[in-house]
Amino acid sequence: MYKRSFFRRLPAGLLIRKKNNQKRPCFPACILLLLLSACVLAGCGGLKEPEPGTGTWNNTPQVLTPSADGTFTYGNNRIHMDASHTDQGYVILSYTGEVDKIKVQISGPTNITYTYNLSPDGEAEVFPLTQGSGNYTCSVFEHAYDSQYTQAFTQQFEVALENEFLPFLYPNQYINYNEDTKAVALAQELSETADDELDVIASVYYYVVTNLTYDYEKAETVQSGYLPDIDDTLATKTGICFDYAALMTCMLRTQGIPTMLDIGYTGGIYHAWISTYVKEKGWIYNIIEFDGQNWKLMDPTFASTENSSRKIMKYINNPDNYFTKYSY
Repeated sequence: MYKRSFFRRLPAGLLIRKKNNQKRPCFPACILLLLLSACVLAGCGGLKEPEPGTGTWNNTPQVLTPSADGTFTYGNNRIHMDASHTDQGYVILSYTGEVDKIKVQISGPTNITYTYNLSPDGEAEVFPLTQGSGNYTCSVFEHAYDSQYTQAFTQQFEVALENEFLPFLYPNQYINYNEDTKAVALAQELSETADDELDVIASVYYYVVTNLTYDYEKAETVQSGYLPDIDDTLATKTGICFDYAALMTCMLRTQGIPTMLDIGYTGGIYHAWISTYVKEKGWIYNIIEFDGQNWKLMDPTFASTENSSRKIMKYINNPDNYFTKYSY
């Protein structure tokens, strides 16, 4: 088994407070107070940098690129849906109508409905099919008035995934990157001395926790429908929890490690983290740390904000504090 000790599983967080029936990324006061008190009472100890391996891991970037080939398409005079590569775990949608607020809903074999915004300017956007193989329904809705929308398009289609990991290896609307994204090159650099997935995860986690700071002002002002800009997060070294999650997911996926960006609850608060696949272990759900013997929940947003103080680590190491609702 693994003898190295450090963060063997990671994630990132999206905290959301409901205000006027809108979800807004934020850092809740109760958690902030917990962090501050933990820092005062227990001290804010630093993280231990992971020890380098021998570099046997192949760190060549693996950037899978979605393609709208036009082999299988659906739509009407306002909606275009390219379903040419559902076996790879995604569809591509674009809108050419005149309404400025568009919603997409995708449901699949698990009967969970995922709701997204769609750009009104004709831009093609990638949406993941994360519920495995089976029957899916994709519907598009145009804003009518107030909070009311009318259905503009719906389509059922069958998905037979080439393998279960592909939806979690491609970029999509939430984790948007390409081969020129600077985070891809950084992931390659961080993985130079890695020997396996755990080394890569540890290095990426350590980088994010020790280099990023939480942007409280952004959390209080960010608008509904916000999407992360991965390279902006990397350049500014700051962001909200959604930014942490997207950055880490990008870096791990482009190192060939299947990674889910999970959104769910911690306590009564919306939060986001990641789950990754390790060959010797399988899917490790909900931000995990491997200490050489045990796997424990980890949360890089909390850890980086207060340098892994003991009280906050006790909170995030309790799996009962987390509940996954969506995976992207």
